[in-house]
Amino acid sequence: MMAFAIELLIAALLVIGAFFLLVGSIGLAKLPDMMRRLHGPTKATTLGIGAILIASMINAWTVRGFLSLHELLITIFLFLAAPITAYMIAKAHILHDRPTEEALPPTGTGAPWMTLSAPEGESIRDPNRESDRDGDGTTSQRA
Repeated sequence: MMAFAIELLIAALLVIGAFFLLVGSIGLAKLPDMMRRLHGPTKATTLGIGAILIASMINAWTVRGFLSLHELLITIFLFLAAPITAYMIAKAHILHDRPTEEALPPTGTGAPWMTLSAPEGESIRDPNRESDRDGDGTTSQRA
């Protein structure tokens, strides 16, 4: 009876993981813009891969008799790396896409959004914009 319950748990985790992977893939393919499309692989797919890896870890424990830490380490790495990667992609998109700046709601403090503002006395330089280039066609690096 206990073996059946463990197999049922493993099967449920595999089905849940496959469902989240499917939803994440559909979201990646069907959502209209990059910022919404980013949620598919970072949210749903992370949960899907995590559920499948946990099912694999439980299966290795029941079949071989020892807990496989490889799957646990991969799951922890995914749960840490995916949100950070999504944040960096979103920040780069906001900084690169100037029409997004005008579409953002007010901050309520009178100050601009942090990702879109430069330190006082400096300006944000865009190497793709002609007005931000130096006289020789290059951009100078600021610290």
